[in-house]
Amino acid sequence: MRVPEDHRSGGRAAEAAQVAGSTGREWIAVLLFGCAILVISTGARSSFGLFMPEMVQARGWSRETFSLAIALQNLMWGLGGSFLGAMADRHGSLRTLLLGALLYVAGFLGMAWAPSGLALSMTAGLLIGVAIGGTSFGIILAALGKIVPPEKRSLAFGIGVAAGSFGQFLFLPLTGALLSSIGWQATLLVHAALVAALLLLAFGVRGDVPQSGSAQPGGVMVQAMRAALADRSFHLLFWGYFVCGLQIVFLQLHLPAYLLDKGMPAQIGATAVALIGLFNVIGALSAGALGQRLSKKWLLAAIYLARSAVISLFLVAPLTPWSVYLFSAATGLLWLSTVPLTNALVGQIWGVRHLGLLGGVVFLGHQLGSFLGAWLGGRIFDTTGSYDWAWAAVIGFGVFAALVHAPIDQRPLDMRRPAPAAG
Repeated sequence: MRVPEDHRSGGRAAEAAQVAGSTGREWIAVLLFGCAILVISTGARSSFGLFMPEMVQARGWSRETFSLAIALQNLMWGLGGSFLGAMADRHGSLRTLLLGALLYVAGFLGMAWAPSGLALSMTAGLLIGVAIGGTSFGIILAALGKIVPPEKRSLAFGIGVAAGSFGQFLFLPLTGALLSSIGWQATLLVHAALVAALLLLAFGVRGDVPQSGSAQPGGVMVQAMRAALADRSFHLLFWGYFVCGLQIVFLQLHLPAYLLDKGMPAQIGATAVALIGLFNVIGALSAGALGQRLSKKWLLAAIYLARSAVISLFLVAPLTPWSVYLFSAATGLLWLSTVPLTNALVGQIWGVRHLGLLGGVVFLGHQLGSFLGAWLGGRIFDTTGSYDWAWAAVIGFGVFAALVHAPIDQRPLDMRRPAPAAG
């Protein structure tokens, strides 16, 4: 069953007026600049799994030390993204993107000279985590949601996510080649220079005029947040997204190390994560297009079930380079295909006026899962000497996510309110 996105009443009329006021050329320009930002922002943060073996050996750290820093990064991405999403709702995306870009550069520079696990957590964890929150999907998709017509919103989100996936495909081979030629420290400096380009690209994402200007009272945001928290569907979406973060960050960070442990060359791990990014372009675009026609919650449930099935098949099949590549391709189709559907569902149910805030809070669930997936993978390995229990948890959580999406009420909130009594 398809649930239309353009039922509006009350506050939805203001959203309709803003979207109607944006020209096709304007939102397409924002989409293009937003895609360029996501290529760099997502590509740069996808490469940390390749740095782990190099930095752990050079600094004498455990895998848990590195995993904890990346876990903190994902947690700060979620926490920072919620506040920065509210900042973008109130003041527009430009300031938020500039702040995020500056923190991104500082984080990579600090990471290059981090002498201890604590310093790594402060740079790769704290600084880069907040930076990603200010330059990634939450900010760009919220900007698009406010100016793209509702009938094109899910597809536009899919295009944006696909751009981020293409960044992963570009950055992984680049990072692997740089690590083998100039070393991990110089490679981090190259990453710092690349993310500095976000400072220029940010000026192309200025079409998302704040809904009520900078004078918008904070109480309006509080009311929107209270209405969402009172809705069971908001909580179900939150915990479903929690599982998404747990699964993809575990794979992104620990799959290269898992393959090394199995005796495979480091290049196999880099190629595997790059293939995930390449096929994710197809998955994200397909999910965005299907979200225009089919029920978003059932598409999400199917994606989570399919992830668990693909991981199970990978673990029971003989491990060869081709089984790794097939697994990467299948995983890529399911990797970030949840992002356009989840963000479109937030806009469909609760509107786009506070999409940065509400989408950011739902995304906090994703990042809590990311924290657990990153840290728990390293913890389980250091404790047991293998990733077996971590793989089992990832599979079980996928089934859980499919189940929690089933009761979600996809109808716009305005449509659920009882009509006032006549007379």
